[in-house]
Amino acid sequence: MTTIAFIGLGNMGNPMAANLVKAGHTVLGFDLVPENLAAARGNGVTVMADAGAAVRDADVVITMLPAGKHVVSVYEDIAARAKKDALFIDSSTIDIESARKAHEIADRHGHLSVDAPVSGGTGGATAGTLTFMAGGSQDAFARAEPVLKPMAGRIVHCGEAGAGQAAKICNNMILGISMIGVAEAFVLAEKIGLSHQALFDVASTSSGQCWSLTTYCPVPGPVPTSPANRDYAPGFAAALMLKDLSLAQDAARSAGAATPLGAQAAQLYALFSGQGHGGVDFSGIVRMLRGDPA
Repeated sequence: MTTIAFIGLGNMGNPMAANLVKAGHTVLGFDLVPENLAAARGNGVTVMADAGAAVRDADVVITMLPAGKHVVSVYEDIAARAKKDALFIDSSTIDIESARKAHEIADRHGHLSVDAPVSGGTGGATAGTLTFMAGGSQDAFARAEPVLKPMAGRIVHCGEAGAGQAAKICNNMILGISMIGVAEAFVLAEKIGLSHQALFDVASTSSGQCWSLTTYCPVPGPVPTSPANRDYAPGFAAALMLKDLSLAQDAARSAGAATPLGAQAAQLYALFSGQGHGGVDFSGIVRMLRGDPA
């Protein structure tokens, strides 16, 4: 099997690395947070002293980091220290410009690279059912696909360098907009005397059907597995939705694209997070739309 360096072992990276271990790979991990390293060690990851030590003997390097600046900084640090012809896979959600910069750094040092952000949240990371949206050359994708499979429900090659990040921010703009629409509909239903279940039974089988309704319903009851039934404990935190919507707006401004609903969604999630709810699941925005006390 393959020796894989995994840098960034937080809420997403740790279960992803654990699934690679279960698939029989040797995983050499590093994270700046001691608690994350301890958890990873418990999942069978070999904890390394630093990122350079993690990549030295790795055939594949996977990063899962908070922002583009972190990815570029780590790539600049480790690309020259990695094995010849190591494959670099970045599964962070970052801006397209930084993703392309990371590709350039990897290429400069003779490494194939893929930007492969994910959709599916912590539940998908644990279950190994993430959707990977990959950007990079055909050769890089061909090498990356079997590495990603133990963590994935679906893997889509979206195009050249940066295309994975482009697909991710477009997808999550749809998600943020649709969640607000679904939440508004339930708030209206409450005001006019329609039960949550009645609205769900109609909309889930009619033209209002969407993932935000049928899989992630923002009110308790109709979908027992949705965070609404756990007091909005995060599967995907509002702060992360705001991050993705902000990335989409940055891309829209750069490309000269009109995204009025995306802009409004970003403003609403900024307000929700600014009220101290950044750690709440993003579906919890229904409370703000309802006017619940902060």
